[in-house]
Amino acid sequence: MQFSEIQQVKQRFGIIGSSEALNRAIDIAVQVANTDLSVLIQGESGVGKETFPQIIHQYSHRKHKSYFAINCGAIPEGTIDSELFGHEKGAFTTAVNERKGYFEEANGGTVFLDEVGELPLSTQVRLLRVLEAGEFMRVGSSKVQKTNVRVVAATNVNMQQAIAEGRFREDLYYRLNAVPIYIPPLRERKEDIALLFRKFSIDFADKYQMPAVRLTEDAVEVLSSYYWRGNIRQLKNVTEQISVIEQNREIDATRLRFYLPQHEMNNLPMLFKGDKQAEQKSFNSEREILYQVLFDMKRDMQELKKLVHTIMSKENVDMADYAPETSFFNENVPTTPNDMLSVIHKPITASVPQIINNQDEHKVFDTEEYIEESLSLIDAEREMIIKALERHNGKRKYAAQDLHISERTLYRKIKEFGLEK
Repeated sequence: MQFSEIQQVKQRFGIIGSSEALNRAIDIAVQVANTDLSVLIQGESGVGKETFPQIIHQYSHRKHKSYFAINCGAIPEGTIDSELFGHEKGAFTTAVNERKGYFEEANGGTVFLDEVGELPLSTQVRLLRVLEAGEFMRVGSSKVQKTNVRVVAATNVNMQQAIAEGRFREDLYYRLNAVPIYIPPLRERKEDIALLFRKFSIDFADKYQMPAVRLTEDAVEVLSSYYWRGNIRQLKNVTEQISVIEQNREIDATRLRFYLPQHEMNNLPMLFKGDKQAEQKSFNSEREILYQVLFDMKRDMQELKKLVHTIMSKENVDMADYAPETSFFNENVPTTPNDMLSVIHKPITASVPQIINNQDEHKVFDTEEYIEESLSLIDAEREMIIKALERHNGKRKYAAQDLHISERTLYRKIKEFGLEK
């Protein structure tokens, strides 16, 4: 598609942004619209996946037929078959009348299955039959019915991981994924963030009858470098909060930070400097865990050093008597990942003074040597994963985000360490 055609699609469906990845997704949606191929839209929660099935439907020959958007994750497992395929009277206790399902009602049109990764396995079998043969049966019926629908699905689930865990059928995945469309997260569309904020601020100004908020240059930099875990949905929420709460309509970086969760402001372990400014990048790999362990070790060593200093100063101990032999008083503490990696396997020896009172009540100082065995990287990595899972009540998605690794990597590590329940 030409650039002007993409701009027309954006104006028609209210899409804001000019990133290359976004333009590519729109281009694919329009190009595939006139076919009957199934489309699988993938992307994180809050990126705006629900707009693309509408583009596909409106640019297809089915645009004058029915369009149904169904959130598969919001329908209880016990009733989803009835919702999608209908049921006969008496099929179950509350089935007092027969009912048509979405696939029957949408004959000739388009069905959008949002959060398709949440479908139960039994429903996946029924859906596969619809995609392969255009056939289905109502719940409680043995009569095969035909339907001609275009299926567009969307998910924020890692489908390869779901297949590996047995939660999603591989054959159904390839049927749905005839044409994949990837919607980039907001942090990959940095050039669009300020545009979206301006659009939302104008919308909320009209809604609440007040002047639109504006950002200073430093605030724009903070906004653009933020991680935006909730993507466009989170940005819209933050914009609305600022629009309603702030009396001053010009927002600087300091004020903006009050509305941004701090754990997402600086959540990456490595800092890389570019030509204009330093920016943080994520490596979705095991390296993130290792760096986290190393930095935690450094912090713990420094805290222990302060504690020993405090104890000894209270007892009027001459620090020079112990500092040369005590690693905790050594100022050459490794500060970079490479430095810490070079000493990670070396035993850490510390002489911690202990106070022994003799019969004359004179204080005599002695030392007891504590030797910490070489830290195993595997054990440390395992411990980090266990703690992350405990913090998030076993939810792997959030544990992986906390550890700054992909869900697929976390799942593999859980299997390696035997942490499956």
